[in-house]
Amino acid sequence: MAKGLNNIHLAGTLTQNPELKYTPAGLAVLEMNLAGNDHVIGNDNTMRELAWYHRVTVFGTIAENLANQLSAGTPVFVEGTLNYRSWETEGQKRSSLDIKAQRVEVLSFESRKGESTVVDSKGQHRLKNAMNEVRLIGNLTRDAELRYTSSGHAVTRFGLAINERYTDKSGAEQEKTHFVDVNVWHATAETCSQLKKGDPIFVIGRLVNDNWTDQEGNKRYTTKVEGLRVEFLTRGNRSVSQAAKQNVLSDQQLDIDEAFVPEESLPF
Repeated sequence: MAKGLNNIHLAGTLTQNPELKYTPAGLAVLEMNLAGNDHVIGNDNTMRELAWYHRVTVFGTIAENLANQLSAGTPVFVEGTLNYRSWETEGQKRSSLDIKAQRVEVLSFESRKGESTVVDSKGQHRLKNAMNEVRLIGNLTRDAELRYTSSGHAVTRFGLAINERYTDKSGAEQEKTHFVDVNVWHATAETCSQLKKGDPIFVIGRLVNDNWTDQEGNKRYTTKVEGLRVEFLTRGNRSVSQAAKQNVLSDQQLDIDEAFVPEESLPF
């Protein structure tokens, strides 16, 4: 698999004080819970503000340097990557999509006019006019699946495999694959329904959380990308249909009521 693209940029406020911990091997780990409001156009063409909450992990020296600079309400910019993890518990497979920070900058409220944050139902500050942008290049792990919501809007779902190449501590070249679920809407959804397993694409979107109740009645959470723009790629002998290439694959409208989890249902 060719090298992928895996980028996320967030600007939000910390919902609580972060806690610095160390692994048994002595690696510093700092977890930050960030919150912000995005501006999204709904099906009625009205601009809406939607809340997001994401957990970001910082490692090493950066974590130690930040530990005494950050507290609840601090605004920060994060540049990082999506990190896929999987494990087994009680015979069942589990997975998560985490955010691993590579850069963190403390922001200032000085350039903002009016109220910079809103306070949520838990008393946590959430940054207004925040940033939540994901850019991915990868290959489909399965054929795209087109469905229609109860309100009649098209949504296509597919999985992306994003290949990462890196050098480990011993200097050896390693590869890791990150798996990300993506939803796209409306005209983009209908065009993307032509995508097949293995097709290479470029996606720009937002990172969002979702939840469901499993067969045992337990609430489960998942993180995925709501795609706002999709570009089809050609790699080697792999390409999508000419008809699909001729479409403009960008749609800023989202079925807000169908797509997003209520604030009170999020895990933090």
